[in-house]
Amino acid sequence: MLHRILQAALLPAVLLASAGAARAQGSLNLYCSVQVEWCQAAANAFQRESGIRVSVSQKGSGEVLAQIRAEAQNPRGDLWFGGTGDPHLQAAEENLSAEYRSAALDQLHDWAQKQARDSRYRTVGIYAGALGFGFNPELLARRNIAPPACWKDLLDARFRNEIQMANPQSSGTAYVMIATIVQIMGEDPAFEYLKALHRNINAYPRSGTGPIKSVARGETGVSISFVHDAVTERLGGFPVSSALPCEGTGYEVGSMSIIRGARNLRNAQRFYDWALTPAAQALGAETKQFQTPSNRAAPVPPEAPQMSQIRLIDYDFARYGASAERRRLIERWDREVNALPR
Repeated sequence: MLHRILQAALLPAVLLASAGAARAQGSLNLYCSVQVEWCQAAANAFQRESGIRVSVSQKGSGEVLAQIRAEAQNPRGDLWFGGTGDPHLQAAEENLSAEYRSAALDQLHDWAQKQARDSRYRTVGIYAGALGFGFNPELLARRNIAPPACWKDLLDARFRNEIQMANPQSSGTAYVMIATIVQIMGEDPAFEYLKALHRNINAYPRSGTGPIKSVARGETGVSISFVHDAVTERLGGFPVSSALPCEGTGYEVGSMSIIRGARNLRNAQRFYDWALTPAAQALGAETKQFQTPSNRAAPVPPEAPQMSQIRLIDYDFARYGASAERRRLIERWDREVNALPR
């Protein structure tokens, strides 16, 4: 009888302890700026390993930055995963992200660690990828158009209404393109170039991957894209090829940041540490995303463009990742280029 009494007395405590443990796993609100397949794979894998429920919102990096700004007084997101590094640096500068130094930092490539140092450890590099051109060789062949090999080629009359690039107001990819051209040519000549390019642009989609998907569907001949996105479409069975500009090109350091004031801070830190492991970084290739991972021990997919063989410019992340510079260049683009007729 005493045994049964003790069992009855202990049962509510055990149930409460179990419920408390379940609640302790908690949740994580993830803003994600890579392809939705990668976002979901990362969320699912982390949830299985940690028991933490992950809610995913997938948007371009420019859109996420705008959302984090709008929510600054009452953050709804906990962690921002992926997307070009410049907006992450701007979030750090504006005190919208929280300092966190993962124990995994010394396992990362120098460019990923530099991203952390430049942001005062408010963001970190998780992958890298080079900017270039995607094109549909079947479509161009039917129209008797030679594919582009250099930035200057995109101004040729043969590409009239054949090119897409994303809108820099919402897309980090497009901002990297503008910052790249400015660094290659100088600012005023770069804007003359962008005005001339505008005549050959048929659309400015909101998303950085929008143009390469239009290439894959045969809706446009050429896109300005990260070349790893062209690899993804080609391996998906679409007629897509890519080229790297002969003059040299810029690149992204895709990044990750904990949002300042995150309600689920500890869970965000756990995801941050996990996302820097080789196993977590392998999920990109498993979902057919072929950036170069930041952890030195993470295998580089054979399909990924080899960064060491690409003519990369010495991209000034500190300058072009600054909030004022980004805002100034995008406003100038909107005023001098986007307002022009096509």
